[in-house]
Amino acid sequence: MADLDLAYTTAGALSRLIRDKEVSPVEAVETALARIEGVNPKLNCFCFTYPEEALERARAVERAVLAGADPGPLAGVPLAIKDLTPTKGKRTTLGSFVYEHWVPERDAAVVEKLCRAGAILVGKTTTPEFAHAGFTESPLWGITRNPWDLARTPGGSSGGSGAAVASGCVALAEGTDMGGSVRIPAAECGIVGLKPSLGRIPMDILPSLFDNISHFGPLARSVDDAALFLAAAQGPDERDIQSIATPLDLSRPPTGEVEGKRLALSIDLGFYAVDPEIEANTRAAAKALEDAGAVVEEVDLAWRAEFDWAWRKTWGVFMAAYFGQHLEEWRGRMDPAVVKLMELGFAMSAVDYKRLEVLRSEQWHELAKILTRHDALICPTMAQPAPPVEAKATEKAGTDAEGRFLSRYMTEPFNLVGQCPVLSVPSGFTSNGLPTALSICGRRFDDRAVLEIGKALEDGRPWAGKRPPL
Repeated sequence: MADLDLAYTTAGALSRLIRDKEVSPVEAVETALARIEGVNPKLNCFCFTYPEEALERARAVERAVLAGADPGPLAGVPLAIKDLTPTKGKRTTLGSFVYEHWVPERDAAVVEKLCRAGAILVGKTTTPEFAHAGFTESPLWGITRNPWDLARTPGGSSGGSGAAVASGCVALAEGTDMGGSVRIPAAECGIVGLKPSLGRIPMDILPSLFDNISHFGPLARSVDDAALFLAAAQGPDERDIQSIATPLDLSRPPTGEVEGKRLALSIDLGFYAVDPEIEANTRAAAKALEDAGAVVEEVDLAWRAEFDWAWRKTWGVFMAAYFGQHLEEWRGRMDPAVVKLMELGFAMSAVDYKRLEVLRSEQWHELAKILTRHDALICPTMAQPAPPVEAKATEKAGTDAEGRFLSRYMTEPFNLVGQCPVLSVPSGFTSNGLPTALSICGRRFDDRAVLEIGKALEDGRPWAGKRPPL
């Protein structure tokens, strides 16, 4: 049985303990592997683990520490990588029968950077096919479940990573975010997730280097750990032509200092139907930030449901362009939702697709008005709590009697204005014990500001560090 106190030690604290010779990296990895063995049969958050290799790497880190060498800022920290992200010599299936036996010849840049910083890869986490959905369920690996309630989804598409961090399997996990795939599982698993500024972490795994909705990001149990991940993984890197040339100075951890910061609050982003308990927790989080010294002003954001549909059409083209070549051969073994997305993408004309950029521009102009006057925009991360896993088959986005949009994904519009960093931080719990979350959208390239605001909220709320009953 795993030592739960060690399993739930934050990445920053664990790395310090290892460098100070108070904890062996071998013990840390053994604990992670034991926790995975104990909970994965219930959660299905890992599709691969690498015990022998991870322990060998842990022994190498231990030798470096004992020799007085610097093993890196993530020394000995167990790490999980999403089964979408290429790992050299290790199967990477993308949750699909199409790639069931694919073994990449190289690591993604983000994997290289995290391992160079001393992190130890212990396994790969489940994702829906081609990372297409906000539920983690794939034809190849089946259903992944939420540590807070096994009947519910952990979100997606980085749901395996979210469940792995929330359940104490690893302190850090990597995710990808094209429509909320880091922030959705962060919100629904009660942890921290960051969509950094576009290009902050080099994105080198797509066929096109000019995609502008896609991000790597951390899933972590604290804002400090998210910052550590970002510090280790950020660019620049010539493998991504859009990678940001000037790295952030993250040499000091976030302080949580928000005195005098001006924050705009939107409960519904102009068009979402938001669960009353999520609204209440969002307002309580805003009050906690006010108590910490921030100035919070509720604003009307002139976004509309058409913007969300623009994301869905964009996503359909993404699926068709990058994976549609497999449709004819593999249709019968693909997730029907993937097939539907690809068909949507193939049906789009080039002119109609280009017109989506006009809608995206309108969306940016409305957000820019607010960020010109405020340091950040805060809102719920998700409009509804995590639904039951069976709800994937019936999930539809429509409107209620008042014309409010019924999708739970308040994350998607922020990918259409992808240059802005967005952090998801826990905001509390519903009456039946499900996590809720606050989203913090900062000005372009100001990732540090969202981390500071998130740290202030983390410090000011009594649920920080609460563990799921697993």
